[in-house]
Amino acid sequence: MLLFAAPASLLPSIVAGILGLVVGSFLNVVIHRIPKMMQRESDNYVAEESGKPLPHTDRYNLMLPRSACPHCGHQITALENIPVVSWLALRGKCSVCKTPISARYPLVEALTGLLSAGLVWHFGSGVAGMAAVVFVWLLITLTFIDADTRLLPDDLTFPLLWLGLLVNLNGTFATLSDAVIGAAAGYLVLWLVYWAFKLATGKEGMGYGDFKLLAALGAWMGWKMLLPIILLSSVVGAIVGICLIVFTRRGRDNPIPFGPYLAAAGLISLVWGDTLITLYMP
Repeated sequence: MLLFAAPASLLPSIVAGILGLVVGSFLNVVIHRIPKMMQRESDNYVAEESGKPLPHTDRYNLMLPRSACPHCGHQITALENIPVVSWLALRGKCSVCKTPISARYPLVEALTGLLSAGLVWHFGSGVAGMAAVVFVWLLITLTFIDADTRLLPDDLTFPLLWLGLLVNLNGTFATLSDAVIGAAAGYLVLWLVYWAFKLATGKEGMGYGDFKLLAALGAWMGWKMLLPIILLSSVVGAIVGICLIVFTRRGRDNPIPFGPYLAAAGLISLVWGDTLITLYMP
């Protein structure tokens, strides 16, 4: 018999938070391995085209090989893979060689758990809540991959786009027509900005992955949310970029990934979209 029972309205959020912690552990694997999988595939393609032996013939995917310490090769056990708890218990170090383990691993797990719980609290445990949770899982993955590699893989942006259209078949977050227009307009807006900047400066201001990510956000929230998303991401990106230049002496020519700011603006717009729309479209 439970001595302390959570209110019924809180239970779905608690379950979503726990599930988010577990999924966050898997997202760490996805964030680490997808860029490597892409590079291995590219290396094999180049070697095959040139008639050379394939450089990568071992199985490498999201499941194999098992996670291990990159320094000593110690395979991570189940007890060492409990989200957040294991990192704290190990004091952020490998149990064998004592090499420090990045604090980003528990950060991703905690962030995924907190956002999952918050979205279910906000949207409920129905279709909207479950869809929002999957939405934020994909955004977290894209954010950290882009921050590491300045890549937004099609293997993630395309499913995010198609899922947004499917979710809105019954108008969960936007009407289907608004979602379709939002997907097309989201891609074209940044595509035009890209070419205008390139023609004016001769440089590439962003990558094609950014176009696809904004298209996916348009598919989830409709065309009316594109302007708030672009404004929010641009303002935050500009502030962060200036801070990096001032405080870390980062050169102005060093590219800054735009995907994380689009993702953050997309999440804000999903939760507070109606309020943002009324600010510029009363």
